[in-house]
Amino acid sequence: MRRIEESELIINPDGSVFHLHLKPEDIAENIILVGDPGRVELISSFFDTIELKKLNREFVSCTGTLNGKRLTVVATGIGTDNIDIVVNELDALVNIDFETRTIKEQHTALNFVRIGTSGALQKDLPVDCWLLSEKAIGFDGLINFYAGRNKVVDDDFEQAFTKSLDWNPLLTAPYVVDAAPDLLSKLVGENVIKGVTISAPGFYGPQGRELRLPIADANINDKITAFRYDNHRVTNYEMECSAIYGLSALLGHKAATVCVIIANRLAGTASKDYKPVMKKLVEHVLRGLTK
Repeated sequence: MRRIEESELIINPDGSVFHLHLKPEDIAENIILVGDPGRVELISSFFDTIELKKLNREFVSCTGTLNGKRLTVVATGIGTDNIDIVVNELDALVNIDFETRTIKEQHTALNFVRIGTSGALQKDLPVDCWLLSEKAIGFDGLINFYAGRNKVVDDDFEQAFTKSLDWNPLLTAPYVVDAAPDLLSKLVGENVIKGVTISAPGFYGPQGRELRLPIADANINDKITAFRYDNHRVTNYEMECSAIYGLSALLGHKAATVCVIIANRLAGTASKDYKPVMKKLVEHVLRGLTK
């Protein structure tokens, strides 16, 4: 049985995993991921009991119970590079024996639900609606570093997308991964719109914004908005969803993402105050996970 070296999985002296500072017994199987560390406090304020809180860098975590069900919320910070840390370390907590440094024979599947904010790429999507990501398109290239990526992606969608956009070969190859259907079913609702989400590796150029630097393809957002495939259209940009879906699929976990649309890039509109909308979305997700 392969032993994972200390340099590959760093365990802190107190038995916690390197970045998250969490121990195997600290996390629930239902995990809410948020970018903003401050959102951990918002979500955990709805818990009936608080079991623990942990903090290291931007990685803020809290585990508690709601309606008799154990939940963990983890702040990932911004970007798919942070998601690589968070999802791999959460997986290690349940699927690697920290004493022997070997992979456990019995696999534990986690449920990841990301709650975030996003910008719309279709003019008819109103600000303050909730966007549930049926598919994620990764502009970040993260899962291309892992073996088996072709087994978890929608290859036909990928090919149609790159062909339609005349994809620049200097950019990382996009990947497309589906959400877990049973998690999606727990998150549907009156204010929820289903769509396809792009995760970009930056906020400005990678999302088609120009400040002082011109972007390589000035028409990229127009081409993205016009793209259609098998009754799907690309609805929004954010910065984490694709890595959550890709890593979850590769590691045998389930994932879904729902975001508040706080701006519409085509309509030029922005939410006047999205925080009350976010609070309602949090309540909606918690009901879905604990009913």
